[in-house]
Parts: sequence; structure tokens; C-alpha cells
Amino acid sequence: MNKLTFKPVTLESVTSLMVIENACHSHPWSEKTFSSCIGGRYFGDYAQQDNDIVGFFIGEFVVDEATLMDICVKPTMQGQGLGKQLLNQFIEQAKNKGAIKIWLEVRAKNISAQMLYINTGFVEISRRTGYYPSATGFGYEDAIVMCLEL
Repeated sequence: MNKLTFKPVTLESVTSLMVIENACHSHPWSEKTFSSCIGGRYFGDYAQQDNDIVGFFIGEFVVDEATLMDICVKPTMQGQGLGKQLLNQFIEQAKNKGAIKIWLEVRAKNISAQMLYINTGFVEISRRTGYYPSATGFGYEDAIVMCLEL
């Protein structure tokens, strides 16, 4: 696994991160939504490898719980363990803020992400039927709600 360096997500980094956001999601956040998730109760880092931005996460912290709002790895860099490193960085930051539980939602069809979360200790709590617009543009797919108790 290649070593990543992490830097805080800032308004100045949003434009660069939007390239990865748009490449990773069938229904990506808008730049306005992304920018609104910086500061205050939100926290996030982007990962660099050899001065190349390869991924990022955005989390939210409220009272004693954190939520993983978004996590992306550049498509050409997926499958190399970078998502696991980003997820671990998110969990460490959440712990440092005092989180005792971490929440996330994942598309029911995103099996590789589900396996990453399960292998990290997340468990399925519930499903939100028809929560996400389908990646194919037809219909909807479920969101799986997962939780990790710290």
C-alpha cells in the first residue's frame, strides 16, 4: 500500500476535488453543496500520493456522533487500498472529536464499498427503500444505513 499524505479540505481545494466527485458518482454533489460542507460541524481531508490528489472524505460531527457524508477515490486509483486509508483517517478524526458512533449510507449495489465498511467493523442497521436515484437513470435503489460503534 502506498503512503498517503492527508491535508484538510478547504474552499480552495473544492475545484480540484470536484473532478474526483464527478468521476465517482452518477449523481455527484454540486460545487455549492460541496462548499457548504466545509467548516462548522463538517470536517474532511484529501489524500495525496506523489503530489497527486487521489481521494477525499467529508464527515459531519454532531454531539457524539459522526457521519461519513462522502468518500471518493479517483477511479484510476481504486482497488489499491486507498479507500481503506481514507476511511481509517476519517475514523481517527471522528474519534479525536469524541465520536462514540459513526454512521454512513451506501448504495445497495455498491458491493465493494459495503465490503470495505463491513471489513472495518460497520454493521447494517436499516435500509432506506428507493433512497438513491438509480445510477442507470431508471428508477431508484436502496440506501443501506450502517453504523460503527467506537
